[in-house]
Amino acid sequence: MSQETAHPVTLLNEIFSRAIVDVLGPEHEGVDPVIRPSKSPEFGDFQVNAAMSLGKRIGTPPRDLAEKLVESADLASIAETVDVAGPGFINIRLSETVLSDALDGMSGNGLGVTPVDDPHPVVIDLCGVNVAKQMHVGHLRSTIIGDSLARILERQGREVLRENHLGDWGLPIAMVLQTLREEEVDLEQLSLDQLDTAYRAAQAGSKGDDRGIAVVEERRIGPHRVAELEEQNAGAESRRAAAAETLVLLQQGDERLIQDWHRLIDCTMRAVYESLDLLNVEMDESNNRGESFYRNHLPEVVETFTANNLAVEDEGALVVRFEDRERPMLIQKSDGGFLYATTDLAAIRNRVVNENADRLIYVVDARQRDHFKDVFDAAKLAGWGTTTDGHEVEMRHIPFGSVLGPDKKPLKTRSGENVTLASLLEEAVARGRSEVLRRSEDERSPTHGMSADELASIGRAVGIGAVKYADLSSDLVRDYVFDMDRMIAFEGNTGPYLQYAHARICSILDKAGVEEEGFASKDLLLREPAERLLALQLLRYGEVVASASSNLEPHRICTYLYELSELFNGFYQQCPVRKAESEDLLLSRLRLCDLTRRVLSDGLDLLGIAAPSTM
Repeated sequence: MSQETAHPVTLLNEIFSRAIVDVLGPEHEGVDPVIRPSKSPEFGDFQVNAAMSLGKRIGTPPRDLAEKLVESADLASIAETVDVAGPGFINIRLSETVLSDALDGMSGNGLGVTPVDDPHPVVIDLCGVNVAKQMHVGHLRSTIIGDSLARILERQGREVLRENHLGDWGLPIAMVLQTLREEEVDLEQLSLDQLDTAYRAAQAGSKGDDRGIAVVEERRIGPHRVAELEEQNAGAESRRAAAAETLVLLQQGDERLIQDWHRLIDCTMRAVYESLDLLNVEMDESNNRGESFYRNHLPEVVETFTANNLAVEDEGALVVRFEDRERPMLIQKSDGGFLYATTDLAAIRNRVVNENADRLIYVVDARQRDHFKDVFDAAKLAGWGTTTDGHEVEMRHIPFGSVLGPDKKPLKTRSGENVTLASLLEEAVARGRSEVLRRSEDERSPTHGMSADELASIGRAVGIGAVKYADLSSDLVRDYVFDMDRMIAFEGNTGPYLQYAHARICSILDKAGVEEEGFASKDLLLREPAERLLALQLLRYGEVVASASSNLEPHRICTYLYELSELFNGFYQQCPVRKAESEDLLLSRLRLCDLTRRVLSDGLDLLGIAAPSTM
C-alpha cells in the first residue's frame, strides 16, 4: 500500500512501529503504537500514546521517550504538525494531501470497507417463530438484530446463512391440530386469528390443576370443588392423550394429517412474511429450518453422546454433565422423548458438518443464556467445535433485553396480552405517515405537492426506520422503552434524523445542478476545520464496520452515523457549498457532500433502514 492511498492510521502505525524498533531495539518489534483519534481537534488529528506505557515499562520518562520517537519517525511527508504534549502524548496533524489522498482511496464502491477472505459460511439463527402463534415484540428484536448482523457480515464479503428455527413439531403442534379437528375448522380457509385461538384453547385445555386439588383438600373447601377439579384434570389428561396419539400419527406420516400440518405452517408464515417484508428483512421459505427438519437426526445425536460416554443415565433420562457447573443438560427424557437442547445440538451438527460454517450466531433473548452455554459446551464435547477442514467454530449467543412500555414493564396491551408484532408495526407506519403528511403541508417542504402514494411510501420508511434504529442503537442486552414519540422525532439520535440528513444532502446536490461526473474526480480541498473533521469521520467507516462485525454490535454503526450526520451539519453551516468562493472549492465540497451521502446510505442499509432521497 503506497503512502498516497493508505489510510492515515495505517501509515502512522507503520511509521511509529519502525520508530519504536529503531529507538528501543528489535525485541520491541510488534509493539502497538497505540494510535487514537484526538479528543481535542485543536491539538491535532491523532494522538500516539505508546510512550506512556513503554516509558514506565523500561524505566524512561515517557516524555523523553516520546521526543525520541518523534525524532526517529519519518513524518515529513504526512504530518503538518507534530507536538509532544503533557507527560508524553504525541499529537499529529496530518497534511491536507494525505487526507485528500486517503479519501480518494475510499471513494470507490468499497467505501473503505475491507473484504474478509474466509470461504466458510456464517449461520445466523434469528426470528425463531413458533407455528400457530402470532409474532410478538420478542420476535421483533431477534429479527431486526439478526438481519442487521447478517448485512454487516455480508458487507465484508462473508456468505451468511439466515436460518429461522421454526417451532413446528412436537406435542404443542399436535395439540393445536387436535383442537382444530375437534372444532371442525376448515383448514383450507384457516385464518391466523382462528389458529391463535386454537393454540390458546389447546394450551388451556391440557392443563390440569393438581395444586388446586391439594389446596382444596387442605382447606376443606368442599367435596363439590374437589370433584370439579378432578373432572378438569381428567379432561386435561384425556386431551393430552389424544394429542399424543395425533403426534404419533404425524410422526408416522399420516397423509391427511401431514396436509393439515402444512396448512398450519402456511397460515403462520403468511403473516410472518408480511411482517418481514414490512421490516425490509431478507428472509423467505428457503431460510426455514424447523424442529421438524431435525427430527430424524435426534437419535443420532443421542447415540454420539452415549457411544462416546459423554452422557450418563439419571433416573431413566440421559444427561450431559459439565465439570464447571452443577446443572446437567437433559438430552433425552425417561420416556424416550427429546428436548429443545437435543434439537439445538442437531442444528449445530448440521451447520458445522454439512454447511461447513465456522461462525454460529444465535440471536435469542437473554433468558436463554444458560441454555446456550450448555448447548455450545456439549457440542464441543461431541467434536462439533471444529469444521471438517480443521477451523475452530465460534459459537455466539447474542442476548437481548425486553421491549418495555411507558411503565418500564414488558410491553403489553391494556388487557394484559402480549403486543403482537403486526400491531406494533401498524402503529409505527401510521405514525410515520402522519408525521410525513404533516410536514408536507408546509409549502417550503421538499415533499409539498407530492402524491398520496409517494408520501405514504416515505412515511412507511420513516416509521419502520424509527423502530429499527431505536432497537439497534443501544447496547443489545439492555431493555428499552418503546416510546413512539421519541423514536419518530426528526431531531436527536433517531432513525428519522439520519434519514433526513441523507435526504437533505440529496437536496443539496440536486439544487447545485452539477452531475456527479462533474465533481467525482476533482481534488478535495480540506482547509477548513469542519472539512477536516468530516473527512476524518468518513475515513473511519471501514474501521467501524469491521469493529461492528467482529464484536457483533450494530450500535457501533448507529453511533458512527449519528456522529457523521452531526459533523456534516457543522460542515454545511460553516462551509458554503453552492456559494463557495471558487469553482474548485464548489466541486470539492460537492464531492465531500456526495461521499457523506453514500456512506450514510450504505450505513443505513447495514441496519436494514431505507434512505429516502426526499423527506
